Amino acid sequence: MSEGPPPRSPAPSSGAGDAGLPLRPPATGAAVADLQDRLRRVGVDLDDDGTYGPATEDAVRTFQASRGIRVDGICGRETWSALVEAGWRLGDRLLYERTPMVRGEDVTDLQVRLGGLGFLDDRVDGILGPRTRRALQDFQRNCGLTVDGICGPETITELVRLDARTPTTVKAGVVERARLRSTPRELAGRRVVIGDLGGVGALAVAAERALQAAGATVVVTSHPDGSAQAQEANALDADLYLGLRAHDEPRCAFYATAAFHSEGGHRLATLLAEGLGDPDALATEVAVTGMRLPVLRETRMPAVVCELAPPRRIVERNPVLAALVRDTVGAWIADPLPASP
Repeated sequence: MSEGPPPRSPAPSSGAGDAGLPLRPPATGAAVADLQDRLRRVGVDLDDDGTYGPATEDAVRTFQASRGIRVDGICGRETWSALVEAGWRLGDRLLYERTPMVRGEDVTDLQVRLGGLGFLDDRVDGILGPRTRRALQDFQRNCGLTVDGICGPETITELVRLDARTPTTVKAGVVERARLRSTPRELAGRRVVIGDLGGVGALAVAAERALQAAGATVVVTSHPDGSAQAQEANALDADLYLGLRAHDEPRCAFYATAAFHSEGGHRLATLLAEGLGDPDALATEVAVTGMRLPVLRETRMPAVVCELAPPRRIVERNPVLAALVRDTVGAWIADPLPASP
């Protein structure tokens, strides 16, 4: 029996919405109350009621840290979207592939269950795209259900009955490692996308030239939205995405969740952080951290976002930093995975 035609998923973005963002102290009103209610529903404790006080700011920071996004205590678009996604539970709505793609914690749960049963070998990202839809259809076919790619009551009942919530860490990691091991070890001919995420336009161009001189095919994208940069990198079938941004807290971030982390991204982030700490480069300690920034989450290849500081030194060291990017990317391509323990 079919689970029925897919109705349009209910829009979760009520209350604050994009128009009322960002929310920060000392904001008050219905939008803040909505934010606080959503924080409580996802398990974050706070005492404030309708006022964006210290407790709400701390609660937002706690939530941001738990979701692997920028921790600043301000509810901007990225935080609001993550909070809306976190509020969905498997069974709250029909899940199926559509445009724009469905995102949420319910999709994450679906991916984890499908991966645990061996139907999904892709990473868990909470986005229902063609890979998740094909895995869902394979599961339905295997269980004798209507193969419609819609995760509704009958499919959920079967998923819950089998109860295989094993994260896809091993399978997704195996796929990434196999892909990286099978690629050429020369920089020449490799496709690299450099994302200018703000304040580093000159460095992005200098790095483009340095990599092109070494034989790489390079595209610089400066779209202000990280998701748009990820879509461009995916459309180009890039081997690597490297985002650059000026920021007051230097770090190199790679994609990581509880169920998966990109070993290739981690390796490149570590190499870049080590190079940036050199006295001839930024001469400052650069943290290496796993995050779920949209551009890291949505790229289909190893991806790293480097946030660099201080701005004045970035300008002064542009040629040195561009050469560092070229040499580090070359070293990563020659050896893209961390040593086995």
